[in-house]
Amino acid sequence: MIPATDTSIAWASGTWLNTPPEVAPDGGDLLVTAAEASDLWRTTAYGFIHDDGHGLLRSFEPGTAVEVSFRLDDGAQFDQAGILVRADSRHWVKAGVEVVDGTPQLGAVVTHEVSDWSARPVPEWSGAVVTIRVSRAGDALTVRARRQDDAWQFVRLAPWPPELATQAGPYCCAPTRAGLRVRFTAWRTGPSDLRLHE
Repeated sequence: MIPATDTSIAWASGTWLNTPPEVAPDGGDLLVTAAEASDLWRTTAYGFIHDDGHGLLRSFEPGTAVEVSFRLDDGAQFDQAGILVRADSRHWVKAGVEVVDGTPQLGAVVTHEVSDWSARPVPEWSGAVVTIRVSRAGDALTVRARRQDDAWQFVRLAPWPPELATQAGPYCCAPTRAGLRVRFTAWRTGPSDLRLHE
């Protein structure tokens, strides 16, 4: 069962990891322009380390969940947005939508010293409002996602030490170009998921 995340988080309550070139409130939304060549990755397969992606972060306690809603229009290779969960530069998770080889992909990168990556195509999500939910309970993070008001889809179960001081919030990166602009429409919190499966 997935409890409601009915407590809104004010954009101003977060602190930027790598402040973006442009951040502009627009009504209740937040428009964020990512820096060219910004990314989050550690070593695996590509051989490089990037820790210059943009994340608006606040404390993420055990027993809670965080949701971020956003719109990522058709973009360039590796344009991405969603939720970043972070302890430090070697321990973090990013989950959301990323454009890969011309197609939006729903997925997650889990990093404990080195990064992994799981993804699946969701071309029908292009231009839609997407919500990513990360629930923290016990020794794990559960990642779910949905388009608009569709049913939640399971994305990932990842290990996360309960004692690890952690922050989470909206993130975006633009590894291959300048000018990516993401519209974040909501940032919410509430209790963690009551169980892993319905």
